Amino acid sequence: MDHEITGSTAADIAASVRGLRERGALRPGSPLPPVRELAATLGVNRNTAVAAYRQLAQAGLVISRGRAGTVIAGVDTVAQEGYAADTVLRDVGTGNPDARLIPDPSPALATVAGRPVLYGEPVIDSALETWARNWVASDLGEADFRITITSGAVDAVERLLAQALMRDDAVALEDPCFLASIHTVRLGGYRAVAVPVDDEGMTVDGLRNALDAGIRAVICTPRAQNPTGASLSAQRAADLRAVLADHPYVLIIEDDHFSMLSQRPYESLIGPGHRRYALVRSVSKFLGPDMCLAVAGTDPETAERLAMRLSPGTTWVSHLLQRLTLAQVTDADVTARIATAGRHYAERNEAFAERLRALGLRVPSMDGLSLWVELPQPARLVSERLMRRGWLVRTGDDFALDDRAEPSRHIRLTVHDLSDDDAETLVADLAAAIR
Repeated sequence: MDHEITGSTAADIAASVRGLRERGALRPGSPLPPVRELAATLGVNRNTAVAAYRQLAQAGLVISRGRAGTVIAGVDTVAQEGYAADTVLRDVGTGNPDARLIPDPSPALATVAGRPVLYGEPVIDSALETWARNWVASDLGEADFRITITSGAVDAVERLLAQALMRDDAVALEDPCFLASIHTVRLGGYRAVAVPVDDEGMTVDGLRNALDAGIRAVICTPRAQNPTGASLSAQRAADLRAVLADHPYVLIIEDDHFSMLSQRPYESLIGPGHRRYALVRSVSKFLGPDMCLAVAGTDPETAERLAMRLSPGTTWVSHLLQRLTLAQVTDADVTARIATAGRHYAERNEAFAERLRALGLRVPSMDGLSLWVELPQPARLVSERLMRRGWLVRTGDDFALDDRAEPSRHIRLTVHDLSDDDAETLVADLAAAIR
């Protein structure tokens, strides 16, 4: 029959299911036979059938629903950062910086021209490397680190995981979590292990449980965690370092995305004896998302592995972009503008948070581009009511690692660029939406 699954090895069985799916014989939602039944039908060991289904799940072709069985996966729409497409609503869930506060690169463009860089030359501009080393040195203590330049923070995280992990390895992620981290881990075929986040950042018990579950890497946002805005306190960071002290080869990736804009001190999970680590800082929040460049300070072995994935002339970061970045971050007027932008975000967010607190809502004083607002009702319900009033917000459900029995009661609001009148209107509409 055209829809029968065939094969004697896990790879053959997985290929058979893939072929049936591609031909339309198996459609999204179609159930697959239980493992024992498939193994008996094909005359293979049960573990072979289990391995086949695992391969299909890692490739995103099937979904395991526990006792409800395994079904063919559909093409799901996944949440993305930035402006929502095709909407006439006022989008206040973007997570974007204010374009008016991003420095104009035009004056610096005239300084980046130089001789062409050819195949086989160093992948990092030497002057940028010197500046980047100074940028991260004070926060990595006396660690023997190396500098790598990547095409943004997401590129850095993806490369870091790829050089250290294999498919199905476990990675600890903050929960709720930055959308790009969720996508990177899932598309890489790794297993996400949720670590709850509170007002002081990643929780100690959550990290301890993740280590007990066998994680090989942990991705942490030390300040301005997205979406909550939480930053590690000094005590919380110390407690987390103590937990990690017995696991020196677990790769720690710290995504300090807000860096120059942050109003909070940098606290780290990376202890003095830790062997595998990376501090990643991109320039996208203060020089603009289109400046796809990030600095990664890593231990020497990780740096060597990364270097193999950044080949001269093929996967390096453009030297023109490197020079442009350096020209801006070493310009006194640009750095003053960045500092002003950081204060602006903090002041505007705090002013809006005070308005919401007057409604009786819990809105902690955090850091970052957005506010994390706790609601007395499910966020989806409040979101729908706000849509009818012309507003589009992000609900906490978008940032959850797993499907939960209880819907989220949080929304993320990006309000720093609202006028005072628009801010008052949004507060009034939110008050009506939660009544």
